[in-house]
Amino acid sequence: MRNILLLCNMGMSTSLMVNRMKAAAKEEGYECQIRAHSLQKADPMIEEADILLIGPQVEYELPTLREKYPDKRLEVIDIKDYGRMDGKKVLHHVRKVLSD
Repeated sequence: MRNILLLCNMGMSTSLMVNRMKAAAKEEGYECQIRAHSLQKADPMIEEADILLIGPQVEYELPTLREKYPDKRLEVIDIKDYGRMDGKKVLHHVRKVLSD
């Protein structure tokens, strides 16, 4: 089972994306845990995550996160997919990155 963590400013704007991704995962039979948290409170959960998805509104944090977590897979959610709340497309991107 994969562990997917979405990070944003407050952890709230990504909750709809999480729900859409969970629906897509269920539809496809893809076993995963998907959660959203703010950057400020995510540290304890980052170690467990297989991939970190960064909300486009906090893309500026990517260099800091790469330095702090050099062994983690980090991806910025495509702004168009985020705007459309296209959970299926974001999930497919995750699966491609993780070779699932």
